[in-house]
Amino acid sequence: MTQEDGELDGLVRKRIRALRLAQGWSLDELATRANLSQSSLSRIENGRRRLALDQLVILARALGTTLDQLVETAADDVVTGPTIDAAHGLMRWALKSDPGVSVMRRRMTEPPPENPAHMRAHPGREWLVVLSGTAVLMLGHRRFRIETNQAAEFPTMMPHAIGAEGGPCDILGIFDRDARRGHQRETGEGDTQGAYG
Repeated sequence: MTQEDGELDGLVRKRIRALRLAQGWSLDELATRANLSQSSLSRIENGRRRLALDQLVILARALGTTLDQLVETAADDVVTGPTIDAAHGLMRWALKSDPGVSVMRRRMTEPPPENPAHMRAHPGREWLVVLSGTAVLMLGHRRFRIETNQAAEFPTMMPHAIGAEGGPCDILGIFDRDARRGHQRETGEGDTQGAYG
């Protein structure tokens, strides 16, 4: 076994124990869920028993995770920087674990359009939190005021637009793949002007 293999082996064992404890389960409870004996599970966690692929699959399932997540190694590129669109006051981060999801931060200074004809509707879901200031979310004919540290989540098939109220506001939003594509189609590929309505 190489040093790298030994490190992965130890990491997987620690993960199994940490996930079990996070669920509030005893050795006996996880062993029952995984159809293993308590002593076998104890030896797996403590490194006194070889890790077998079939047991890892069963343990991952019992712990509510996947084999990939159980054996995933830490990446060197844990910290990433944003792509910046200064012209639109926008920063965007892609999630490595789900490239279809985008996280965006935007500074807004203008109020949202009141006219439903200027609102967008497209497949997907959006979630946003106001980091500073006050935002206004127009959702169909309804108007929602969102204060600092408040969040909103809504289906994007409802015509929507968002803007600032009473001064600039900073918003952090999470867009699923469909919502991101909807904004890209409406504003032109790569143009994020309308990323928040």
